[in-house]
Amino acid sequence: MAAHRPGPLKQQNKAHKGGRHRGRGSAQRDGKGRLALKTLSKKVRKELSRVDQRHRASQLRKQKKEAVLAEKRQLGGKDGPPHQVLVVPLHSRISLPEAMQLLQDRDTGTVHLNELGNTQSFMLLCPRLKHRWFFTSARPGDLHTVLDMAKVADTILFLLDPLEGWDSTGDYCLSCLFAQGLPTYTLAVQGISGLPLKKQIDARKKLSKAVEKRFPHDKFLLLDTQQEAGMLLRQLANQKQQHLAFRDRRAYLFAHAVDFVPSEENNLVGTLKISGYVRGQTVNVNRLLHIVGHGDFQMKQIDAPGDPFPLNPRRIKPQKDPDMAMEICATDTVDDMEEGLKVLMRADPDRQESLQAEVIPDPMEGEQTWPTEEELSEAKDFLKESSKVVKKVPKGTSSYQAEWILDGGSQSGGEGDEYEYDDMEHEDFMEEESQDESSEEEEEEYETMTVGESVHDDLYDEKVDEEAEAKMLEKYKQERLEEMFPDEVDTPRDVAARIRFQKYRGLKSFRTSPWDPKENLPQDYARIFQFQNFTNTRKSIFKEIEEKEVEGAEMSVLNMVVRRDPGNTEPVKAKEELIFHCGFRRFRASPLFSQHTAADKHKLQRFLTADMALVVTVYAPITFPPASVLLFKQKSNGMHSLIATGHLMSVDPDRMVIKRVVLSGHPCKIFTKMAVVRYMFFNREDVLWFKPVELRTKWGRRGHIKEPLGTHGHMKCSFDGKLKSQDTVLMNLYKRVFPKWTYDPYVPEPVPWVQSESSSIVPQEGME
Repeated sequence: MAAHRPGPLKQQNKAHKGGRHRGRGSAQRDGKGRLALKTLSKKVRKELSRVDQRHRASQLRKQKKEAVLAEKRQLGGKDGPPHQVLVVPLHSRISLPEAMQLLQDRDTGTVHLNELGNTQSFMLLCPRLKHRWFFTSARPGDLHTVLDMAKVADTILFLLDPLEGWDSTGDYCLSCLFAQGLPTYTLAVQGISGLPLKKQIDARKKLSKAVEKRFPHDKFLLLDTQQEAGMLLRQLANQKQQHLAFRDRRAYLFAHAVDFVPSEENNLVGTLKISGYVRGQTVNVNRLLHIVGHGDFQMKQIDAPGDPFPLNPRRIKPQKDPDMAMEICATDTVDDMEEGLKVLMRADPDRQESLQAEVIPDPMEGEQTWPTEEELSEAKDFLKESSKVVKKVPKGTSSYQAEWILDGGSQSGGEGDEYEYDDMEHEDFMEEESQDESSEEEEEEYETMTVGESVHDDLYDEKVDEEAEAKMLEKYKQERLEEMFPDEVDTPRDVAARIRFQKYRGLKSFRTSPWDPKENLPQDYARIFQFQNFTNTRKSIFKEIEEKEVEGAEMSVLNMVVRRDPGNTEPVKAKEELIFHCGFRRFRASPLFSQHTAADKHKLQRFLTADMALVVTVYAPITFPPASVLLFKQKSNGMHSLIATGHLMSVDPDRMVIKRVVLSGHPCKIFTKMAVVRYMFFNREDVLWFKPVELRTKWGRRGHIKEPLGTHGHMKCSFDGKLKSQDTVLMNLYKRVFPKWTYDPYVPEPVPWVQSESSSIVPQEGME
């Protein structure tokens, strides 16, 4: 039998080179004891047996369980602050006084009534349950009060209607609370026992389906009898607490007692004494105290009085943690405090934080100093030398006669006059387009006719504000034009384009072209504080928050990511005054809107769009994320409407918001790759001025200006392909914009929202 022999085309593999490859043992021997980092970490970490692993896991579970139990015992216990509960009725048919009366059970514990303005509040001490509560209430119509009290409440008790659950006002309030961040909450229904027995089961089923939309995994309790109120109190005491990051990293306080002592010199200035229970982190007396709606204040000292509401009055033990009950006095001057109080901390003038929220700019900073006498004399000598001119004169001419001889080659020196043009005066001109053609078409399509008048029409017209209607119509037109022709503006004919757009520049690429963030900063940037590295500063602040609390002491540029609320459809233009809820702060400001991208430059948005998330830029006190953000707009009738929700992104003054304007022209003569474009400019000088800027078309062509034609702004342009007659030639110009310095910590109280018979939200009568 013949053996198979390989042919000449058989694949020949390379031989293995064994001398070049080493094993792990030989590599370690050659390393002379040096081990890799991964090997070292394995040796340091002890290998535990299965029994030890189970023991360690059980210890970790035990530690976590003890921490949860300690937190639960601390809240509302004898050594901790009271359990603060905010009662919010979500329907107009709910009787809030009746619900508060059921919770004031004298048999369950001791009740201490407290008057805090118009809100109903009381302290309930229950030694049998070893718990104490502080109940406050707020109506959904008073939206800012609900939001502010929800920031400091441990639990929110929502009262539901047995038939509808909540009305439109309550639904609007829930939307704002969900956007801000909900703490622990409980649902209670009032009025089911008043229904017939046959309808109670159906009402519960319908209410359960309605509640699943907002609270999919929660059940509701009943609140009609004293027994049901006792079960509700047990639920509140044993409920697991949910944490909000923006308040767990800060110290906050709900004032139980406030007293103002005017000074002897001026009744408007004095000592504000605020008593309450400090929660969250500890308070440093040398830092500033922020009062919502009033601003920042300095603290003079922190006292530790006795607990005004002890759980067991007969056995009062000293506080283990004196920081849990203390009195904070915020003012710049204060007299001697009451006797019998234990002073915890007094402010140190050397370490106390200043009330200065912004940097005072020095107009001479960066400028040349006043010259000395030597420098002035050197300058005079230099001028004398430079003023000497060589001239050709006849022989025998003296120096005096030579000065009178004119130089025939002299030229008119100096350049053309420089004109300054205020860009803000014609801001509205950039946003508008002529409506003459549309108005003529409307007149051709429609005709006028006279109809009978009615009393109802007259009454309706009396409530309509024609001026406000005209402004709103104009804003709708501008928003529509911005959607159809983004950033396109008309070149003015009465002002040269090189003057009108002198603050703009052209960019080869918006994404990759360089732009220095420190270039041409406004004067307001001299008043703000900046961070070299905001992320590292934020981490260090939260690690050492007991020793250093910088938040709220300084002003900077805040950037917030928001998304348009679907319930609001009115156009919101950039630089309009809005009301901000950012963390614990509430203020008014006029922000900028820009795209939320990862680039170094971000395009300005003229309106708050509803289809994407935008970044809101505003001057405001420094706040470290995480912090929720709510944006409201005040209407002409005094009501505040929620327009956007989001979160705080960063504090970065170097974030560049770039405004783009687009100049458009129309081709009138088209050759192979050349075209004559008109109506982009209206004089020859403007064509030469903008010649270096690149052109583009709506159909994707790119080109540049070759030369001007005539004196009326026509220009010859070349493109990278053949141009279509229906195409439009565009030129992009860019400039950096900055927000307005309009920060105001005072926010006026809005008109309360009430529920009308037609289930719509209307302002309360007599409040307009």
